[in-house]
Amino acid sequence: MAGNAPAWFWGLMRTLLTLLLALAFSALPAFAQEDEIVANLAGGRVIIHVAANGIVFGAIDHPLEAKSVPPRVATIGSTHVGIFFGASEWQVPAQPMPIRLDRNVSDVRATTKQWYHPEGSGDPDLELIGVGFLEKLRPLASQLHHKYDLKPDEPLLEIVLIGYGPADYGPEVWVIDYRAEQESVSASGDFWQTHLLRPRFTQIYPPGKHEAKTLVETRFPPDLQAVPLAGLLQQNDPRIAQVRSDQRMNKVAEFIERGQANKVSLQDAADFLRATLPLLAGNAHFIEGQLGDGGGFDWIVPPEEPREKAKKDENRPADAPTLYRKPNPDQ
Repeated sequence: MAGNAPAWFWGLMRTLLTLLLALAFSALPAFAQEDEIVANLAGGRVIIHVAANGIVFGAIDHPLEAKSVPPRVATIGSTHVGIFFGASEWQVPAQPMPIRLDRNVSDVRATTKQWYHPEGSGDPDLELIGVGFLEKLRPLASQLHHKYDLKPDEPLLEIVLIGYGPADYGPEVWVIDYRAEQESVSASGDFWQTHLLRPRFTQIYPPGKHEAKTLVETRFPPDLQAVPLAGLLQQNDPRIAQVRSDQRMNKVAEFIERGQANKVSLQDAADFLRATLPLLAGNAHFIEGQLGDGGGFDWIVPPEEPREKAKKDENRPADAPTLYRKPNPDQ
């Protein structure tokens, strides 16, 4: 009978049970990390030229890790595009395809119920865009349970928003940063909760009333080493000097040097950036696109990533904005 077992037997059983429980609980964090969501990072730089009748931009890829993804672009409404850096792609172990934040973004403003208005914003929808992406990112970041290596002020995700404000506001460029905080919730210190903070808005165009209108450039991470294109113009870099040997390209460069980049036509601005991007990128991949002042996005140098077949949306208007318009063969 079990009740007649000697005391040493019950002592041994208690010891074995304690050992088994300890082994089971010690294995939990390892299991969680093996099956944890993974963020794939995008790094690089963006060069933006606000021209007389449109905006042209180029983005150069700078991989941050072995599984880095390139900077990606999404249209946001009919008047803005966003370029995504940092944790722009997430891989969930149970799903075969990664989750890309640059996909299915046409409804970020329509589904947002909470917003606030950044100081100096020309677009009343700007805060809706920022909080809309916050709601897309929050459930992904909340599944991140290992300690990541980011500086205190370094964003988890960064979106460079380029476009036109309402009415007569004109062109605008914003950097939207999404930072996060982590809290250890295990005694061993190897299981963390990730809390996403409200987005931070930084306007980098237009400049002040009496400041020069030149090229705008931003990079991720901020300490990425590269001389800005405007700086190479000032230094009379030999590579840029070769581009300036063309009379039309030299005129573009002169407008930029005088702080009058906004007087250059969109076509000339696009051609100048198209000529300089390969020199700056070297062997790295780059993209180039343009946004007209009346809306509408076009690729000049499209991404090299394979295009996925989009699901047909019965409610999508035939003239809705798309990133897959055929590029102009004359450009």
